[in-house]
Amino acid sequence: MMNFYEFKESLAKTKPPAELTPALAALWWAGKDNWERAHNIVMDAAGKDSAWVHAYLHRVEGDLDNARYWYRRAQRPVSTKPFAAEWDAIAESLLEGLA
Repeated sequence: MMNFYEFKESLAKTKPPAELTPALAALWWAGKDNWERAHNIVMDAAGKDSAWVHAYLHRVEGDLDNARYWYRRAQRPVSTKPFAAEWDAIAESLLEGLA
């Protein structure tokens, strides 16, 4: 599996790496500023990782009530980090979980 640096570098491509989990694929699309595509992936995905990305997406959208719901589903505290810092933290954590 790729590391964080490789994941960030892959954003220069037109498609996400094929081996990504749904949560990482959604985060990848979020990293390309494609909120809709990212949301479509996690909307139907199960698990805490997808819920965490879902929470992040709703926080970016400005829907804090919905974001809080998804943070609870992810069993994560509601983030107050800048969006880029939270994106990095989620990516690092999810990639470490695959190693």
